[in-house]
Amino acid sequence: MTIASILKTRGSNVVSVSRTATLAEVTVALADRRVGIAVVIGPDGVLEGVISERDVIRKLAAHGAAALPMAVEEAMTCNVITASPATTVDQAMAVMSAGRFRHLPVLDNGAVVGIVSIRDAVAAKVGIQETEVESLRAYVAGQRGGGW
Repeated sequence: MTIASILKTRGSNVVSVSRTATLAEVTVALADRRVGIAVVIGPDGVLEGVISERDVIRKLAAHGAAALPMAVEEAMTCNVITASPATTVDQAMAVMSAGRFRHLPVLDNGAVVGIVSIRDAVAAKVGIQETEVESLRAYVAGQRGGGW
């Protein structure tokens, strides 16, 4: 199973912000959309980084309420690891586990087409396993009914 299949069934719920947006604006956007990460897109439409709940929390812990008017560029994560629609779910899970992050932006020809979370990947894996179990049950039931 690939990331493309997850995006096809779940859809894309990407929140994007500019590097000049404030942390206060980002927190509102994340809360409104009920997501944990936003992509930071430059004026040329290219992914410049991500800003996550954790990034905001770190700034709040260090600066208190004075962090809220700070620009996203002061807290965002740069050099983001990304996936493509062709990335397998297993590959995505391995990358997220190794990097200890929960979200993976998905790029297609340089454009952000979605974000996959570890929760999405686990749900996809569980779905695959449930389908396999049901197929095996049907096979065994058919064999037993066939004169075993």
